[in-house]
Amino acid sequence: FFGILKSEFLYLKEFEDIEHFKQELEQYIDYYNHTRIKTKLKGMSPIQYRTHASKAV
Repeated sequence: FFGILKSEFLYLKEFEDIEHFKQELEQYIDYYNHTRIKTKLKGMSPIQYRTHASKAV
């Protein structure tokens, strides 16, 4: 996670101050968990995958 966070978020942006960084980080984590699809998770986001897995049980 941290390697992806650095390559997709930290190295690509410039932040005005620590509050701006925190706000952008929250938005990135929300994107990562709810929107970003992963091939390892069968093309689903982490939240979709967890929901799908819990329904299968």
